[in-house]
Amino acid sequence: MRYISTRGKAPALSFEEAMLTGLARDGGLYVPETWPELSRAEIAAFAGLSYQDVALRVMMPFMGDTFTHGEFHDIIARAYGSFAHQAICPISQLSHNDFLLELFHGPTLAFKDVAMQLIGQMFEASLKRRGERLTIVGATSGDTGSAAIEAFRGSQAVDVFVMYPHGRVSEVQRRQMTTPSEANVHALAVDGDFDDCQARLKDMFNDFDFRDGVRLAGVNSINWARVMVQVVYYFTSAVALGAPYRSVSFTVPTGNFGDIFAGYVAKRMGLPIERLVIATNQNDILHRTLQNGGHTKEGVTPSISPSMDIQVSSNFERLLFDLYDRQGTAVAQVMDDLSAKGTFQLSQGALSKLHDEFDSGRASESETSASIAAIVKYTGQVLCPHTAVGVKVAADARGAVATPMVTLATAHAAKFPDAVEAACGVRPALPPHMADMYDRPERITRVANDLAAIEAVVRERVRT
Repeated sequence: MRYISTRGKAPALSFEEAMLTGLARDGGLYVPETWPELSRAEIAAFAGLSYQDVALRVMMPFMGDTFTHGEFHDIIARAYGSFAHQAICPISQLSHNDFLLELFHGPTLAFKDVAMQLIGQMFEASLKRRGERLTIVGATSGDTGSAAIEAFRGSQAVDVFVMYPHGRVSEVQRRQMTTPSEANVHALAVDGDFDDCQARLKDMFNDFDFRDGVRLAGVNSINWARVMVQVVYYFTSAVALGAPYRSVSFTVPTGNFGDIFAGYVAKRMGLPIERLVIATNQNDILHRTLQNGGHTKEGVTPSISPSMDIQVSSNFERLLFDLYDRQGTAVAQVMDDLSAKGTFQLSQGALSKLHDEFDSGRASESETSASIAAIVKYTGQVLCPHTAVGVKVAADARGAVATPMVTLATAHAAKFPDAVEAACGVRPALPPHMADMYDRPERITRVANDLAAIEAVVRERVRT
């Protein structure tokens, strides 16, 4: 299995090289040269298997010779040993034919743990074998940062720097990034929004002197391994609901498009997914793109679902690569237009293919709060604001979808206690292992939205 850039000019890499590299040197994102396929019989055989065993079978086709079957089995076992639920990603039922896929049972209470805990183990195994060190710099709208810090804290082979938008994440999200005391992890509060953080991250990857000097790597969803790991829970949940003998649909609250792109990959691999529904908050660039084919930035409005406050959805580029028949020059052109003009227009053919695969919807702030309140009233379950966006959009899509609908529950409600309490009167409590979080000292570095300033901090603190 080889990996190629969505912009067509970077050399093809092995899985291990693509994982450790992150962003391609031509500015594109790595994707597999071909999508591996699982037969109907292979998918049916997942029934009754543990999450870990399904993960092994789904991901091995992407690995090439990076890890042996036995090595990867052990890596998966270590990665999921800290999850609070034996099923890792269990499903629960909201109502007839409506389900939640609970992705918040990892150590930082968000879906990012599912991928990041495994990536941490893969990085450690690869770097130990190669005798190398790396510097990971990430940009987060709230959850990726804490998951990355948790996965790599204390590592002897990796230094981690996480940029988050100052004042635009919840207090719990911030404290999860700023209270770990290990010397190899650093939280950088950037004066700007998430799109600024993500732009500076890409700038660092395109500054080849800096990139090579600190051996820069990334674990944002720009890293193919992040998407690959997320593919697994589409298979486990769909099989639990009857796949491959019946189709299943998914609604995914998303800002950066990585989580729902993993669903698209699962479908390409043979999972019978009827519809993939994109759920957005008021920062609805993806929903607007589905409506008219115009992908236009309009600025970020802070919301009670801050992890979705995004206007530059990086992983949409991976989908564009398929929409434009894997023509890297076409993808490079539309991404250049987005960078230079803040907008691009999908071709009619690309828009038609987009509509073949995806639906979309939008939830306002009041609708999100109402969704939280309604679910508490009728089921007793307390949703985080991002999950509530998904549940509201899933309800709107119900009339057009006859299959079981699974909404991805992306975070624990306790990560957003103020918004949840305001919506439904219930203040969700942190689990016991986080009970003293508000008492722990924080380590924060405030930094300007300036490439040189951020690079200076990283250079100063990287261990040699």
